Amino acid sequence: MYEQTLYKVIDPVKKTTISRLNKGKKWKYGYNKEHDLVVISKTGQIGEIYEIQNFKIALPKAPKKVFKHEKDKWVKFETPKELTRLKNIFDWRSYPDENKEKWFDYIDEEFKRRDEGFWFTSKGKPTYMVGTHYMYLQWSKIDVGAPDFREANRLFYIFWEACKADKRCYGICYLKNRRSGFSFMSSAEAVNLATLASDSRYGVLSKTGADAKKMFTDKVVPISINYPFFFKPIQDGMDRPKTELAYRVPASKFTRKKITSNEKLEDIQGLDTTIDWKNTGDNSYDGEKLNLLVHDESGKWERPDNILNNWRVTKTCLRLGSRIIGKCMMGSTSNALDKGGDNFKKLYNASDVTKRNRNGQTKSGLYSLFIPMEWNYEGFIDEYGFPVFDNPSGDVLDPDGELIDYGIIEHWENEVEGLKSDQDGLNEFYRQFPRTTEHAFRDESKNSIFNLVKIYEQIDYNEGIGNSAVLSVGNFQWVNGVKDTQVIFYPDPKGRFKVSWFPPSHMQNKILMKNNIKYPANEHMGAFGCDSYDISGTVDGKGSNGSLHGLTKFSMEDCPPNHMFLEYVARPPTADIFFEDVLMALVFYGMPLLCENNKPRLLYHLRRRGYRGYSMNRPDKLWNKLSVAEKEIGGIPNSSEDIKQAHAAAIEMYIQSHVGHLGDGNYGNIYFNETLNDWSRFDITKRTKFDATISSGLAIMACNRHLYRPNAKVEKQKLNINIAKYKNTGNASKIIK
Repeated sequence: MYEQTLYKVIDPVKKTTISRLNKGKKWKYGYNKEHDLVVISKTGQIGEIYEIQNFKIALPKAPKKVFKHEKDKWVKFETPKELTRLKNIFDWRSYPDENKEKWFDYIDEEFKRRDEGFWFTSKGKPTYMVGTHYMYLQWSKIDVGAPDFREANRLFYIFWEACKADKRCYGICYLKNRRSGFSFMSSAEAVNLATLASDSRYGVLSKTGADAKKMFTDKVVPISINYPFFFKPIQDGMDRPKTELAYRVPASKFTRKKITSNEKLEDIQGLDTTIDWKNTGDNSYDGEKLNLLVHDESGKWERPDNILNNWRVTKTCLRLGSRIIGKCMMGSTSNALDKGGDNFKKLYNASDVTKRNRNGQTKSGLYSLFIPMEWNYEGFIDEYGFPVFDNPSGDVLDPDGELIDYGIIEHWENEVEGLKSDQDGLNEFYRQFPRTTEHAFRDESKNSIFNLVKIYEQIDYNEGIGNSAVLSVGNFQWVNGVKDTQVIFYPDPKGRFKVSWFPPSHMQNKILMKNNIKYPANEHMGAFGCDSYDISGTVDGKGSNGSLHGLTKFSMEDCPPNHMFLEYVARPPTADIFFEDVLMALVFYGMPLLCENNKPRLLYHLRRRGYRGYSMNRPDKLWNKLSVAEKEIGGIPNSSEDIKQAHAAAIEMYIQSHVGHLGDGNYGNIYFNETLNDWSRFDITKRTKFDATISSGLAIMACNRHLYRPNAKVEKQKLNINIAKYKNTGNASKIIK
């Protein structure tokens, strides 16, 4: 039974506090610093508080009377026939005065729903949609007519409304599946906001200029044209413009007061609000001031265009000084990493709401949102707008009244099974219809030197079991802060270590002393590999990470064999912190380390502290063949082509035997997707970019060092054994020479 949900209702604020502030209607729309949540209610009162991907959002309080359709679901309201005949404000002015009065309340109610949102019942439950969502469902015309209500879109719009309300936020970075409706939803939002604003600019960008133009002419313009007269401004120029949609008088003028006034239209001053599109480029909209930027297909910008460079430019178009005056609505599926997907992935990861700077902003300024494909897949949404995850036990109908025979999960798994023999086809399917972010950023397989089928099998398995459930995240520390004593592990959600196995307590912190040098006592159980760095800071602030991996061997001890149990991929503020992190891990597990010695500061750190015995010597040379430096600190160089090939072969061997489906119904037990993804992208000609691959490969080599032991040539002298032979003829034997 599928149990995943996109949101949860939380209680971060005391009920008495909510009740007290609700009574005085003191909840203000926007970011509430005291309670660290964003209020999207415009009534001064809040109800449920949603947490959508770590973003806390306070919804309005449900009214006492909630609209209920006879079908107990969302159904678009029929527009009164009399009003459909009125195409613009001119028609309204010529409408008989005695007939106008009965429509004032209707028009007022539509403006209220547009501003405050709308409550209705669905399956007997009060359900809230924001005003933007209401405008999309009720008044936006798309290619199939009126849009269907979908629960996934309701949550998307709630998240988007919170992005608009949060003064710290530049907008949304939405990672989606194909055909989820984002292009129409973002077009509808552009029209919705533009028809309310004055003297404002709204822009559209896509993966190419032709795509942006098509979105403008096929989506934005038709939505605008089909607005009712009381929402539709007077439009300049052509009825169906190709480059710019210009509103001379915004719809905000057509309130009840304005509608009933006798003011002549010619006396109302034009307020110059426009929607246009630009050709794709790094400098698109450079120097403009935008209220909204619709960024469609942003994960598909191919060279020479770069979405990261463009965002750095357009981000400045959305602010005046430090004040954010506009928002960006960005959404896309992802191309393969080398076809624009990598830059979009960086932008998406930089939009994590849990990682903020001191100004309270994410690195990109955007907020990331991912909705798995099973929540928004055409053909598997029931008449109430909810996904049909599992095979239905009874009759379930879609919005068109068609029967849904089986669930989306089985349908998706069948598609995957059929593509198992076509790895590139499978990866493309994953990117188009992702169930996880790992699927969304799945790369092409043509450049990998490792078995991608097994790597991706393991990634999918990890995602399926929820690998975070088997991982402990935290840091190591010396007991009471006293160095060179005992080490303990303490959990910390922001910790640098990910650990899937701990040795039994009696095996922790075991050290052997030989000639006043400390040696690891659990060397027979496993070993570590490390890719170190020497310099704390770099000019561009983008130095590679320090990386550490731990791997067990087969042993008679109480530990899982061939298990990659520790991952550390981080760059602490100083190199000394990294060195101490590595040392504490070695001491805690009592296992040795194989490290590249071309950056020797870590190895000197171990030697200086008395832990030279923890640093393994290179396994491919005998002691008397080591250089002076290698004898002093240990380690293995990374310059030799033989070492590079042996390193890659070690990983290849491990993947083949211990990763992915193992053939007996079981899967490998490496739960570190960051390492698995690093393996999938590894390029042996550019090794320095793959920190996790370097350290994990060294750990594998360390645990199999007997494979690299040199066979010393022993000079054997030939034995000169001469056996004398005699001729025994005659009276005396004679030696035969």
